[in-house]
Amino acid sequence: MSDKQKEFIKKYRFNQFIIIFIRLIIVISFLLIWQFLSNSKIINPFIFSSPTKIFSTIKNLYLNNELFIHLFTTIKEIVIAFTIGFIISFILAILLYSFNMFYKVVDPFLNIINSLPKVSLGPILIIWFGANTSSIIIMALLINILVCTESLYVGFIKCKSSELLLFKSLGATKIKILFYLVIPNAFENIITSLKLNISMTLIGVIMGEFLVSKNGIGYLIIYGTQVFNLDLVYAGILILLVLSYLFYKPISSLENKIKKD
Repeated sequence: MSDKQKEFIKKYRFNQFIIIFIRLIIVISFLLIWQFLSNSKIINPFIFSSPTKIFSTIKNLYLNNELFIHLFTTIKEIVIAFTIGFIISFILAILLYSFNMFYKVVDPFLNIINSLPKVSLGPILIIWFGANTSSIIIMALLINILVCTESLYVGFIKCKSSELLLFKSLGATKIKILFYLVIPNAFENIITSLKLNISMTLIGVIMGEFLVSKNGIGYLIIYGTQVFNLDLVYAGILILLVLSYLFYKPISSLENKIKKD
């Protein structure tokens, strides 16, 4: 490794350290200001709670052996809905790309369904599938599938016509063109689809838990609202923020790794 390369790596690592340090300062400053405003009664401590009360609530959930029950319930639902949603979206996007007539027929219906507020389907899902995990997962699928399908389809159709003509001139079949040209070229949209998928899945799962669940982070939030325990509500929101980061980070890391390769 040359001196310039070593200097570049050193500078890069230093910049990353500075970025992380500034982020920590922002978070810590926000929490300290929040705590100060709450203790000083500048803001209503009942309505806005405080960091110490929120962390104390999470600690009590842990000590009462409730935290991991709710946490694992939500994580399980997210993983199932995320996995199924991406698989269905990928297959649907391939069908839309491969069969232009199929796309023209279903496109208006997909747009109508996508614009429909999915929470309006909640009562129907409860009647059809019961007040259980199935309804929650289906709610999440209804929210994540169409958005992810659209993102993948846009990535597929972005493939350059000159490259398509080259593959066809070399005698490549539609299957080979799809898997050796179209899909690899849609890498950015696939990553975007994964990011959208996890975001939409979180929304769908929590929305479903608001409606039917007796466990999960969404249940904690809606229960806290019903009994006016806003410390519990904020604790649930904080846990969701951490979960969102933990699910989003691997996708972001995968994106950076592939870009470097």
